[in-house]
Amino acid sequence: MTWSIVAHDPNSGCFAVAVATKAFAVGASCPFVRAEVGAVSTQSMTNRYLGPAILDAMARGLAPAAAIEGALVGDDGRGIRQVHAVDRNGRSAAWTGGNCVEWYGSVSAGGISVAGNMLTGEPTVAATLAAWQANRSLPMPDRLMTAMESGEAAGGDRRGRQSAAMLMVSTEDFPDLDLRVDDHGEPLRELRRLLSIWKAEGVARLGIAPSKANPSGLTNLDTIEQGWIARGLDLRFRR
Repeated sequence: MTWSIVAHDPNSGCFAVAVATKAFAVGASCPFVRAEVGAVSTQSMTNRYLGPAILDAMARGLAPAAAIEGALVGDDGRGIRQVHAVDRNGRSAAWTGGNCVEWYGSVSAGGISVAGNMLTGEPTVAATLAAWQANRSLPMPDRLMTAMESGEAAGGDRRGRQSAAMLMVSTEDFPDLDLRVDDHGEPLRELRRLLSIWKAEGVARLGIAPSKANPSGLTNLDTIEQGWIARGLDLRFRR
């Protein structure tokens, strides 16, 4: 009931998932990312336990195919699951159970996998992959957005539209970007709007937030206040 991209950018080291569906709050159940390990999307009668299990296995060095196989061994519902993953070496793999609803399938290239089920047809995943490959110069979030929009234009989910999400991680133990459209008539259009806000406001916060390289982040009160003043905000710390 979904189609998604799992991707790795070897230049930045980022992992990301973009996903859209005719179901509520897809961002709460399908995408999983982990810095320096990989990205996973678990869909089609989603089993959320598969995402962490596959990431754990890839963290131990297993290739995505082996990680997916191991995670599915104990899942009696594997026939109705679809899951795909990419790792830090750019390897990808996908599983689509034989009981999934047509159209279903996946396509892949170096560092990317596109998979979907309950789609209007194969052109959805093909167009998504083609747009990803044609826009190598774009920053990863924009590249994901453009690819998903191309997939929707080629057909998308056969039932319609409702939710979409984008999740990206670079170096930290938590995502740099975590955008969710839970219930909307044009979820990808709304996701692009949210992405524009993240580029204007969220990116700047990444540079001053606590991180592995700077565990406390920006703490100078004067510097923080100057940023508020520049934005026209009448805010001051107590001293």
